[in-house]
Amino acid sequence: MRTIDFIDLESRYGAHNYHPLDVVIERAEGVWVYDVEGKRYLDCLASYSAVNQGHCHPAILKTLVEQSRKVTLTSRAFRNDQLPLLYKDLHDLTGFDMALPMNSGAEAVETAVKTARKWGYEVKGIPSDRAEIIACANNFHGRTITVVSFSTEEQYRRGFGPFTPGFKIIPFGDARALREAITPDTCGFLVEPIQGEAGIIIPPDGFLREAAEICRKNRVLLMTDEIQSGLGRTGKLFTYMFDEVTPDVLIVGKALSGGFYPVSVVLASKEILGVYKPGDHGSTFGGNPLGCAVARTALRVLIEEKLVERSAELGAYFLDRLKTLRSADLREVRGRGLWIGVELHSAARPYCEALKEEGILCKETHDRVIRLAPPLVITRDEIDWAFDRIKKVIQRH
Repeated sequence: MRTIDFIDLESRYGAHNYHPLDVVIERAEGVWVYDVEGKRYLDCLASYSAVNQGHCHPAILKTLVEQSRKVTLTSRAFRNDQLPLLYKDLHDLTGFDMALPMNSGAEAVETAVKTARKWGYEVKGIPSDRAEIIACANNFHGRTITVVSFSTEEQYRRGFGPFTPGFKIIPFGDARALREAITPDTCGFLVEPIQGEAGIIIPPDGFLREAAEICRKNRVLLMTDEIQSGLGRTGKLFTYMFDEVTPDVLIVGKALSGGFYPVSVVLASKEILGVYKPGDHGSTFGGNPLGCAVARTALRVLIEEKLVERSAELGAYFLDRLKTLRSADLREVRGRGLWIGVELHSAARPYCEALKEEGILCKETHDRVIRLAPPLVITRDEIDWAFDRIKKVIQRH
């Protein structure tokens, strides 16, 4: 079948809730993907940072196959031999006391919201049904009804009300607004250390450090969503490390499984996650042995292959090269690690389509930003290859 045949089938039988580039990927390896007609592309999206370890990493693939032959799912009605080992690996890597596993990132955010509220009632002593959580304008934490209830993106909300109450919105990066928004009923502050879907928006230096101090003084949980920004994407294991703080609640997903299987987790102290009792929360697939085994290997690959350090080094190199671009339509180039936004004055979609023709796959975000986020296994030579084509497309417009 040809590209057009697959596109026709998808258009005819699938819900039209995405606007993908018209490329049909058949296989992938490392930073490269191949379409059904044999053309090769450099992946500069990394499945929204889910494949930091590169496509089809052989070590993770080996674990997936081996665990699939043993046992894939037990549900949490029984114990399995992989979940306790993942708990230990996460503790050793992050220092957090406890973990609560889920599947998708949105599920993990929902879990964090439930955790903050339950902690607010049972530990902080907030009166029943009055707990508030503060979030930031232009946030992206997922697509569930509760999560879009505190989105400021009109399209994410249109047609989906009524919405879940209990949320306040402040400007991203505004510590003073955070301080003023807190009341005795505030149980949590949910924030992305860098806003990805908003266009790789980096807050003022020290914002997260000041936010952590404000939260500590007011007995409010600092909850960082590192589903996209974590696990090496920005040049640190987690982006909060740039501010030398530790959140009360850490939300992780995407690259936790290297793109092989949906695995997410909420990490926190015993005081916080200790509020759960059997039956309070759960997931049939959350913590399953296949997902846990895959996640353990995905974490090991990140550390053993020094992909975090690689992101810091090559991200700085890529950013420096991109900052040499000159075009009347170019507004700003910004980023951290291998997470870069190229902001334009006009729509970014035509640029992404032109880059596809040059053999680079990336995606626009918030209309005017080209997001560049290749797998962390990318090489300097591959960055140079990509830059030459990006320069060609940007500077001819």
